[in-house]
Amino acid sequence: MTATRNERGRPRLRDNPRMTDIRVLIADDQAAVREGLALLLDTMSGVTVVGQAADGLEAAELAAELTPDVVLMDLNMPRADGIEATSRVLAENPEIRVVVLTTYEDDKSIVGALRAGALGYLTKAATRADIERAVKAAAAGQAILDPAVQRQLLAAATAAPAAQAAPAAGAAPARSVLEPPGDDLSPREADVLRLIAAGHSNREIAKKLFVGEATVKSHINRIFTKTGCRDRAQAVQYAFTHGYAEPAN
Repeated sequence: MTATRNERGRPRLRDNPRMTDIRVLIADDQAAVREGLALLLDTMSGVTVVGQAADGLEAAELAAELTPDVVLMDLNMPRADGIEATSRVLAENPEIRVVVLTTYEDDKSIVGALRAGALGYLTKAATRADIERAVKAAAAGQAILDPAVQRQLLAAATAAPAAQAAPAAGAAPARSVLEPPGDDLSPREADVLRLIAAGHSNREIAKKLFVGEATVKSHINRIFTKTGCRDRAQAVQYAFTHGYAEPAN
């Protein structure tokens, strides 16, 4: 592996990865975290670190320059946070997959990252195996959520609003966040959505439902149309916020 230095003197890792390697860009404002992740990822078969960014704007710039397969994105960074950086990265190149790796697991951070287009969301309590699985799943277009994040989304979806007890005078009655969404999903489409939320690939869904992958893709396209989701990450969020998915154990 060789390394060059950017205008700020920080190393940008560059390598000559095999064509089959998953090329990863790391974005984190803490040098020790970036370097530790780079060392960790370099121990993984089929994964190559191609760059490091110390803030959100640099992450977007390097993603445009290096076109990695996956960006491991922190949320709390200077100049542009991870949510804004994710939006910038995907606006420039929607084929890049973003996996958030952060200490934050609050509703605002999770939903903001997923809405920005992140395909995975891990907390920094994730193990090496968790990170490897998330990177490889993201590269394959599969959404991966930390179990704690899944529970948080479900808790937010099932919690009754505090104002539900007595609506203000003249106000419309409070609606439950799990009220049927009116998306008109068929039973089979609902099954597919549940399996997407569980992190299964199209091939795995096809095997579980005893149908072809082309049929699964057709179901997913109809799910996206009916729910307004543009990708699997949004479909995962939709599944949790509309009662289609259950938390991980």
